[in-house]
Amino acid sequence: QVQLVESGGGLVQPGGSLRLSCAASGTILSIYAMGWYRQAPGKQRELVALINDDRSTNFADSVKGRFTISRDNNKNTVYLQMNTLKPEDTAVYYCNANGRYLLSASVRTFNSWGQGTQVTVSS
Repeated sequence: QVQLVESGGGLVQPGGSLRLSCAASGTILSIYAMGWYRQAPGKQRELVALINDDRSTNFADSVKGRFTISRDNNKNTVYLQMNTLKPEDTAVYYCNANGRYLLSASVRTFNSWGQGTQVTVSS
């Protein structure tokens, strides 16, 4: 299987910045899209940002102009740079990736999630 491990969450004051990282591991052949989602208490999980294998990106309206997403295909890693953070950005952030991997000489598809990392924006 393919596993995702996130890092970089924490507590930051309003207006501050954080950078999240998510590394995929396993017998990966290719990764199509990598993205970040978040879930605040009492709310549904929502898409924050997505980057495709052609480097095209999508962002939630609430983060446009403040967040950027990038990926390093050599490291199978996706990054989320979050600037000008607001209290409403507080949530657990989850990484997601989908693509193809090798399992016992067979090519399989995967759609994996990370364990989540807490981001808290508070003074």
